[in-house]
Amino acid sequence: MTADPALSWAGPPIPVVGIGADGWAGLPDRSRQTLRDCAVLFGSARQLALLPAEVSARRESWPAPLVPALPGLLAEHRETRLGVLASGDPMFYGIGVTLARLLGPGALRVFPQPSAASLACARLGWPVAEVGIVSAVGRPLERLLPELAHGRRLLVLSADAGTPARIAELLRCNGFGPSALTVLEQLGGPAERLVSGTAATWREPAGDPLNIVAVTAAGEPGRTRLTRLPGLPDDAYGGDGQLTKTEIRALTLAALAPGPGETLWDIGGGSGSIAIEWCRTDPTCRAVTFEILARRRAQIAANAAALGVPGIEVRGEAVAELAGDAVAGDPDAIFLGGGLTTPALFEHCWSRLPAGGRLVANAVTAESEALLLDWSAAHGGGLRRFQVYRGEPLGRFTTWRPQLPVTQWSVVKGAGPAGLPVCDNTNGRIGHRE
Repeated sequence: MTADPALSWAGPPIPVVGIGADGWAGLPDRSRQTLRDCAVLFGSARQLALLPAEVSARRESWPAPLVPALPGLLAEHRETRLGVLASGDPMFYGIGVTLARLLGPGALRVFPQPSAASLACARLGWPVAEVGIVSAVGRPLERLLPELAHGRRLLVLSADAGTPARIAELLRCNGFGPSALTVLEQLGGPAERLVSGTAATWREPAGDPLNIVAVTAAGEPGRTRLTRLPGLPDDAYGGDGQLTKTEIRALTLAALAPGPGETLWDIGGGSGSIAIEWCRTDPTCRAVTFEILARRRAQIAANAAALGVPGIEVRGEAVAELAGDAVAGDPDAIFLGGGLTTPALFEHCWSRLPAGGRLVANAVTAESEALLLDWSAAHGGGLRRFQVYRGEPLGRFTTWRPQLPVTQWSVVKGAGPAGLPVCDNTNGRIGHRE
């Protein structure tokens, strides 16, 4: 969501006031007076119920679903002394983030209270800067999986009273049954309560829906380690075996060079391994994968959920999708892992790749390899060939079994012949060729 010029706020900034479980008593005088001055207040029913009668504003509960309704609500109250209530810190997974994206930060005046994460760390004695944070509010709980590492401390923002039990089940099913859990309810309020146990033995009944779950991850002995680094074991993926193998996958992701917030187009998804490991490198990375076969598209979605990146967008045959401009936005990087000989595929991909974008293509057939040579001659970049051997049993001994050799072309659009930015030696700046 980006700022909408049609919703530009002509009046004073909209106050977005954070309120904790301690309610009105926990608010500073400035926040209290701000709320008294509002004519209309939006918030959840729980938040609005925390206000005393001296706040005379008309109270409006948010509709559901909220985000599609926001532009109309804001336009309707353009001339109103409008205020918004939020939980704790409005800019911590809160409504303040959504409003800032929609209206621009200048349209808001945010009054934060301590976030649930800050309060939880204060109770547990955890350093906030060293704790991983995952939100399960309106997001799949599987997003917790890439964060798991033995000994790591995590906080999960719960969607409801049932979230702690679902976290315990997710941990048990993924080799982290010994993990310690603490559910912290109604933090900072008179009904604050902490309940502790382990994922393996968690049988606690559902408690208060306003809760956050602290996890000290502990892995079971012998479990398969699945880190954020590319090159997960091949057997981490289900499917028909159509995937980029571990060693080549690690080399391919290194060439694609994912960065936080970047988008990948994975052409010829197979089992989804490249898109999945791209997204696992950082929670803000996203990927669109293109796969012609319906059964493989279903397997990609299943693999993505099982490996903690269920947000991957799975589409059909690439040329048909791209020819109709069905895919919004341009990618930061493209991986051509299949269908290289498909007419017009490369041209569609190259035309959508912005200057500075990266393209990596892998070939295992002579026909595809010939295309890489032609594209390299036309657009620059670098060519490499990889040969991987794996040790396998041969009777009572071990022999080296060769995998198919892979030719890889890697290029940065608008860069020099070796795929590097062009240096302007007159002033030492890095630039790009026209």
